[in-house]
Amino acid sequence: MADLILKSPLAGCAGPLDEMEDEVFASRMLGDGIAIDPTEGILRAPCDGEIGAMPETAHAVTIRAGNGAEILLHVGVDTVALKGEGFEALVRTGDRVSVGDALIRFDLDRLARTARSLVTPVIVTEPGQFRIADRRAPGLLRAGEVLMTVRGSESPLSTGATASAGTATRATLTIALPHGLHARPAAILAQGLKNLRAEVSLSLRGKAVNARSAVALLTLGARRGDVLDLRAIGADAALVAGALEQALGRAAAHAGAGPAASPAGSDASGRPMTRPVIASEGLALGPAVRIARGEPVVPEQGAGAAAEMERFDDARKRLAARLLKLAPVDGGAASGIVGAHLEFLEDPELLAAAYRHIAQAKSAGFAWRAAINEAVHELVSLDDGHLAARVDDLRDLELQLLETLAGTAEPAPVVLPAGAILVARDLLPSQFLALDAARIAGICTVSRAATSHVAILAGASGIPMLAGVDVQLLSLPDGTQLLLDAEQGRVTIMPGAPEVAAAQSRIAARNRNRARLRTAAALDCRTADGERIEVFANVGSTAEATAAVASGAEGCGLLRTEFLFLDRLEPPDVSEQLAQYQAVVDTFSGRPVVVRTLDAGSDKPIPFLAMPGQDNPALGLRGIRVSLWRPEFLRAQITAILSVRPSNRCRILLPMVNEPAEIEAVRAMIREIASRLRRNADIPVGIMIETPAAAIAAARLAVHADFFSIGTNDLTQYVFAIDRAHPLLADGLDAMHPVVLQLIERVASAARGAGRGVAVCGGLASESSAAPLLVGLGVGELSAVPGAIPAIKDAVRRRTLGECRELASRALALESAAAVRALLAEAATGAGP
Repeated sequence: MADLILKSPLAGCAGPLDEMEDEVFASRMLGDGIAIDPTEGILRAPCDGEIGAMPETAHAVTIRAGNGAEILLHVGVDTVALKGEGFEALVRTGDRVSVGDALIRFDLDRLARTARSLVTPVIVTEPGQFRIADRRAPGLLRAGEVLMTVRGSESPLSTGATASAGTATRATLTIALPHGLHARPAAILAQGLKNLRAEVSLSLRGKAVNARSAVALLTLGARRGDVLDLRAIGADAALVAGALEQALGRAAAHAGAGPAASPAGSDASGRPMTRPVIASEGLALGPAVRIARGEPVVPEQGAGAAAEMERFDDARKRLAARLLKLAPVDGGAASGIVGAHLEFLEDPELLAAAYRHIAQAKSAGFAWRAAINEAVHELVSLDDGHLAARVDDLRDLELQLLETLAGTAEPAPVVLPAGAILVARDLLPSQFLALDAARIAGICTVSRAATSHVAILAGASGIPMLAGVDVQLLSLPDGTQLLLDAEQGRVTIMPGAPEVAAAQSRIAARNRNRARLRTAAALDCRTADGERIEVFANVGSTAEATAAVASGAEGCGLLRTEFLFLDRLEPPDVSEQLAQYQAVVDTFSGRPVVVRTLDAGSDKPIPFLAMPGQDNPALGLRGIRVSLWRPEFLRAQITAILSVRPSNRCRILLPMVNEPAEIEAVRAMIREIASRLRRNADIPVGIMIETPAAAIAAARLAVHADFFSIGTNDLTQYVFAIDRAHPLLADGLDAMHPVVLQLIERVASAARGAGRGVAVCGGLASESSAAPLLVGLGVGELSAVPGAIPAIKDAVRRRTLGECRELASRALALESAAAVRALLAEAATGAGP
């Protein structure tokens, strides 16, 4: 197969896909290529070929070259949402074009004001059949210059099971996405089939395409409301419809996560800026300091397998030594992140992938990048929010090792002025850890990754952070004064004297209050008249447990064990689970730890669980239903929990329970395992109250359960029959609604009547304003995110139990969540009871 030379379709600045703000492109879900930040508004053909797809919005185009390669050119990020405004298609689907022919004209100035980003990826979409060689180095380029060479792969990847393997199934798939089946959802759909053994086709209006090809899916031109016919054949054919429905749900969540259009800040001239995401609350005033990081040049070909393996292993050892120097001695979030990086450096799957590429004559750097990309593809295909931090880890570690290989692993330390506000396109955890956090007043990133590890580090350090700030901040000179308001989601460049004075006053007051709350958080929590209210923490790792104890947690009210299961293809064995549970118990040093059994299903897909297709996963196999469906996993988990020392430290919490029979089935399993281990079987067993059925039947369930823990997130979505991840409806869900509060009161009353404890561990428990209300409803334990604990204890201590009950009584008589929140705001000022 002859090489294909691609020419640049635009004048602009070339860069790696990794730096794109959209993870679908940056993680190469659609394929490999180069990103171009354009300086002109004409998109040209990079090669001779045929137009495969030109959507009505004209924001993207695909070309099929003579050698069969599919080339995707996508102008900007999230530009499909502009509905064609600012774009003009100059060709149509099926047209033959020559290299250099104009394909799309776009208004560069207009898009710069309205689009999330103008960076345009040029992507070869079939990495299994083609690979890129002689890639253009980052930097300025003119339209028509050589961009890259596309070569046929010597060993094309398999794309699924043969037609003779397994049975055939048929179904339909409705496209409910607001902008139809464009690049991002097409990539997510194709990735959703990656681990299934089946041939899958989707058809619309008489045209059928391979559903494993994102580009082929684009050619369907599917709009919102279209119904696609699905055909699958193979060993996993029965799982295909469910996998694609889940993928569509993930794509819908992505569609709802775009930047808000309303203005939320201004520069010195008053120009509106896009609303950022609040990643860590607070207020900061100080000089801007831009943080950037170069991209090492990585040659594809190596100097021989033996030499490259030696370079690779030596670089890993040097990087591990450097990471150990960065790890704080007092634990916490930073220690956990560094620990994760060290584990990945020794990960057998990553190392095997890298060694495989080195054996194929690739350089150590190229092999490492390829191994990381493969791992990222696996994680992104699962598209679970809990895995975002793992992708952060891998991308950070990728760059760190590439720098080590290039001999630039330890750049000169950045000397920060006091009160610096960091401004970066994206900030890696390793960059943050190398800085003096005591001199950082705030952080602004252009990337909208508000759940990144840097956001966790910022929150743990009490540093305000906004993600998704206007890209213009990157062009500001260092030292420019910024006012970062991570309470209202605003950045002001060179604020005026009145704004500066007001901000300084607010910052001083916040600092005084924070110090007071931190000191008081170490004490037990009681109401003003002495009623004991326990304040526990929700955690998902040893690092979070350390942060919880430091914040004043009196125990762990919810250990989310999903962190052991989510990002792996094989389940953890008993010894691995025991080690993790024991580490958390040791961290809480004598305080109780409530371990929730695996809460799989719905929004927490587990890779090694071959879940059947479900029209509505939230109403299907999830929580305790999954554990009883696959009891071998529950058996291993209970064995690990019962093996923790001392034996009286843990309690077991069962998710999504509706029936007494579910509790008794688990108790029988506990008795059997305890007998075999010669351990005490009287471990407390509680249940999550997450459905209206469980709340209504609380008195009956209290006969079988030792304690209740109310999950307000799920309870609220089931009460109102609204998916809490729905991009259009989820904003209307609010656990403060009087209907939800009435159910909480009912559960608390049933628990009190049976002598059982009742906690709230859902999102409502982390709102300090809700704490007196929940106490008034009869809740005796609040389990919250660690950072919220000091404020929650303070809110409880300010009121007597009678005042809390009066507040709850008034709230129950209201008609809406908004009215309840207004009542709480009034009460917080001292005007209410």
